Amino acid sequence: MTLQLATLFEAVAAAVPDRLAVVCGERRLTFAELDARADAVAGALRAAGIGAGEHVGVHMPNGTEYVETLLGCLKARAVPVNINYRYTDRELHHLYTDAGLAALVVDEEYAPAAARVAHDCPELRHVEIVRPGPGTGAAAGDASGTAAGASTAGGDAPGGAPEWPSRIGVADYDAEPREADPSLREGRSADDRYVLYTGGTTGLPKGVVWRHEDFYMAAVSGGNPYGDPHLTAEDLAAAAKAGTGFGYLLTMPLMHGAAAYTLLIALYGGSCVTLARRFDPVATLALIEREKPLIVTVVGDAIARPLADAIRAHGAGYDLSSVKVLGSGGAILSRSVQEEFAELIPGIHINNGFGASESGVDGSIQVGADGLMRIAPSPRLTVVDHAMNPVPPGSDEIGVVARSGHVPLGYHNDPERTARTFPVIGGTRWAVLGDMARVEADGTTVVLGRGSGCVNTGGEKVFPEEVEQALKAHPAVMDTLVAGVPDERFGERVAAVVELRPGATATAEELRAHCREHLAGYKIPALVAFTDAVVRSPSGKADYRWAKRVLTDPTG
Repeated sequence: MTLQLATLFEAVAAAVPDRLAVVCGERRLTFAELDARADAVAGALRAAGIGAGEHVGVHMPNGTEYVETLLGCLKARAVPVNINYRYTDRELHHLYTDAGLAALVVDEEYAPAAARVAHDCPELRHVEIVRPGPGTGAAAGDASGTAAGASTAGGDAPGGAPEWPSRIGVADYDAEPREADPSLREGRSADDRYVLYTGGTTGLPKGVVWRHEDFYMAAVSGGNPYGDPHLTAEDLAAAAKAGTGFGYLLTMPLMHGAAAYTLLIALYGGSCVTLARRFDPVATLALIEREKPLIVTVVGDAIARPLADAIRAHGAGYDLSSVKVLGSGGAILSRSVQEEFAELIPGIHINNGFGASESGVDGSIQVGADGLMRIAPSPRLTVVDHAMNPVPPGSDEIGVVARSGHVPLGYHNDPERTARTFPVIGGTRWAVLGDMARVEADGTTVVLGRGSGCVNTGGEKVFPEEVEQALKAHPAVMDTLVAGVPDERFGERVAAVVELRPGATATAEELRAHCREHLAGYKIPALVAFTDAVVRSPSGKADYRWAKRVLTDPTG
């Protein structure tokens, strides 16, 4: 068997058919049921004329339907394309057209937004609308189904049914199990494609194109994040059957790369994945008590800090004893948040994952008392200079983090950016990330931060992440973003936008005094602006463009 993502899942499902695979709301699917429902999705796509290699948009919040659709695309050798339901019409239009969607599976909540941009998507010819009913977890956040503070930009549904172009066939989503079509298993290849769209911290969303085998090995850790990869479907299935199938609770949207990685890692391990349609901190505590997951996954402080506050305020009313691991992907947990969880859940193990849509899972970061972020020596990561030569260990030379081997083919529809980010050197393809780093004498990688956000103040380079770590260590700070602002004398000054915890108070000078205990003088924010809520991009990442606007023009 080849390392094709659907084939690998089918092997696990056959090995543990009666084990629980996915839970959302009152819906609970075993591996056999999930496999059958994914077969139905694949059959419907084929019946609609969607062929191997064609792109299918998955425009939904969390739910069993999302998982069924993802797997169904992989089974049919169609290419699943994740759609961020927080995107505006402009961003949706770019993604739909850039991806060249042939088909779309969309939640009815977002169907009006999808219909508004579908008129300009000439390749789109088939749409299926998901109408989640009672028991789907549609009201996981609050009575309206939207957690407090959750964005629905681009997805607000005006009255009346959406108007689709006449060329597009529209059907209700129907994933009732049926007898699997044997032809769906024909022609599968490790070279089949998986496209992961990412918004990053700047620019419009871009699609990262993966081969299935590369995605399995790099993003899904070869089905085994705790040891050597499983190199055949038979070995993967045997390991899943021998395992205990411990539970995962995913608090983040499946449309994000880190969540997709975790979902497939869990399923390939024969484990159950618990989902909420949208994240709500207190509702998450109830889910932990009910489903008893061993691992809870978050996206950095943006989810972890509200969850910690909920545990502090309400945790005594819930049984949280099952939780042994807190994992973060897509954003780094600050040292202060890690310390909070260590206090709230004694003995908890924290995995601060480091990776990217462009490279997969690259390692685990430790945030030291000095505020620096370190990754243990790993053959998966290299720090290279501008000529792609490895940076010498123990030197002060700063380079960029890179990875070779199982890396993406490039960006969809963007050969220039592909050449920059995924250069082929001596026959080897590399993924060159935007993270600046140096290498300590023992081979440890010290990640300094994104080069694009580096502040140059009087010739001194300041990485925002280090200053953000220091600010977040103050007990009054909920969230913060740091950016450079123009300065006549120094070129740029370090500045920070700060969101305080509810009910907390702190002055700019108090925060600067706190930073002096952790940072060199030139790194201390010269300007501190307070905001009711730090804005993050629709992909959930730091929106430094917004931060710069606030800091340079607070009234605008």
